[in-house]
Amino acid sequence: MITVRAPATSANLGSGFDVFGAALASPADVVRVEKAERTTIDVTGVGSQFIPEDPDGNTVGAVAEELDAPAHIQIDKGVRPASGLGSSAASAAAAAVALNELYDRGYTREELVPVAAEGEAVVSGVAHADNVAPAIMGGFTVTTGTGTNAVDAEVPLVACLPDIAVSTRDARRVVPDEATMDQLVETVGNAATLTIGMCRSDPELVGVGMEDSVVTPARAELITGYHDVRDAALEAGAKGVTVSGAGPAILAACEADDRRTIAAAMVDAFANEGVESRAYQTRIGEGATIL
Repeated sequence: MITVRAPATSANLGSGFDVFGAALASPADVVRVEKAERTTIDVTGVGSQFIPEDPDGNTVGAVAEELDAPAHIQIDKGVRPASGLGSSAASAAAAAVALNELYDRGYTREELVPVAAEGEAVVSGVAHADNVAPAIMGGFTVTTGTGTNAVDAEVPLVACLPDIAVSTRDARRVVPDEATMDQLVETVGNAATLTIGMCRSDPELVGVGMEDSVVTPARAELITGYHDVRDAALEAGAKGVTVSGAGPAILAACEADDRRTIAAAMVDAFANEGVESRAYQTRIGEGATIL
């Protein structure tokens, strides 16, 4: 048996739609695999009742097929489905690393990224890698058609998850088809600023680089209380705030000493809208780990 822990992740980070991703120190999924004649799946943990155990409808089933590695797969969910924190990616990443080890396939971590991305297609209809890349490699990742690059970054974060759901498919439907030249220039500048901030582990620059006038405003409308929660986080000391992935989680970059205050402010702001929420005081962390 091989056991792997894979972290929650935040994709896009505002200005890096379908390109940027970051591994979070918490929460995480734990996946155990054993060789079998055919793939079977058992799911426990948070939101497990909403996750199909049929291999054809589960991200890890697609990963097992891609690696030609049938197994009995046990998934202990720590990352809630439909959270904007890479729930399906955590399972897919953990399964890819575990099955690669179990069957000695010899893939590098970077080579496992497109394998795990095939699992994402089961959920969203698109084999995008912005969540699975950091879930496998850790740190801050940039994924393009030429591959994935990762850098370690010491950036404190708060991820606030409201008790509402936003499906990845719905969140992709509201993304605008066009952007103006001004928006394009602004987005490139912000993305470059965020990248430098990550390389320097500078929360201030990361926060500035999270600004986005194209995708984030459209997705924010799917999240009850987003604008009030964002304002509350900024007033409490956050350097930048954006939608985490497809939402509804909201991500704030900050200084480590401000995390508790920011987390409380975000939870209170959601409560004022009649929405319960949970805040994770976290940071950019490691990728999938064999336990």
